[in-house]
Amino acid sequence: MAKKKPVIEGLSDELNKIASQNLDFAPARRLVRSAFTQIQLNLDHCLFQMAPPGIRAEEWYELNSKHQEIFCKSWLPKPGVRIKAALCFCHGYGDTCTFFFEGIAKQIAASGYGVYAIDHPGFGLSEGLHGYVSNFDDIVDNVIEQYTIIKGRPEVRGVPRFLLGQSMGGAVAIKVHLKEPREWDGVVLVAPMCKIAEDMRPPEPLSKALIMLSRVMPKAKLVPQKDLAELAIRDLKKRKQASYNVICYNDRTRLKTAAELLKATDYIESQLNKISLPMLILHGADDKVTDPMVSQFLYENASSKDKTLKLYEGGYHCILEGEPDDRIFNVINDIISWLDSRCSVH
Repeated sequence: MAKKKPVIEGLSDELNKIASQNLDFAPARRLVRSAFTQIQLNLDHCLFQMAPPGIRAEEWYELNSKHQEIFCKSWLPKPGVRIKAALCFCHGYGDTCTFFFEGIAKQIAASGYGVYAIDHPGFGLSEGLHGYVSNFDDIVDNVIEQYTIIKGRPEVRGVPRFLLGQSMGGAVAIKVHLKEPREWDGVVLVAPMCKIAEDMRPPEPLSKALIMLSRVMPKAKLVPQKDLAELAIRDLKKRKQASYNVICYNDRTRLKTAAELLKATDYIESQLNKISLPMLILHGADDKVTDPMVSQFLYENASSKDKTLKLYEGGYHCILEGEPDDRIFNVINDIISWLDSRCSVH
């Protein structure tokens, strides 16, 4: 029932063949990623072409308490630059921290931050069936487990710690905060999935049927999905480049995954008043994937005393990677300015 992957324009048949293989399991995804790493970094995209020099990147795998290999990556500023804070990233549904986020992380690291990222189980280079979420809290607990280890690294010991969550990763970051309310100094939410936009959500009778079916055939790829690149990326050239994110999951949503995402967002919606940490919410005003009005609702209902909401006129869902160049750098600079004003260099 898997969708046939579209051919990536401008690539050799051999590379297209590599990109089109079955990515259900991590070894295949790791193989495909290694074949494409250099191609991705050479794309004519501002995040790659204007990457600051001298950033120290490191990759490793950590075995979590469920015996899954979790892919981890860090980006640190040039040697000798004192690190102001640790920023720990939670990526969105289907995504990985190894493509566009590489460029975002380098920009933030160059401003004096230790940036850390992991791929959630079942996504990117981490182990687990591709695109399968059997329990949303497993993702949340894995984030807590990995970032607890990372917060003990010598280069960030004693400095403030912030979460950065994009889309579904925004929901993950909120649930992390709700589970450990005093562990973080703030959170940056980019187009957070606190509620699935009505246009993206199946009608209520279908939702109920999907939830029932998910108990019988949880891994089945049955939930229809609109073309996310078209909905999420405003800049046409960058929309085409999204196809180079070869290890993202862009097949039909698995039944149990869909049920877990709906359940998680319903839970978060009911807990907004318990969110208490400093918070920056950034959202494209024309986002059709996650509703900017829900970010407004989050802003109004969170009990945080320090909270900021910024809506970007005309912006789609991927404001960090899919907008015109100047907008992308504005959004990144807004994140850096907010972090800077909440950090004192130790």
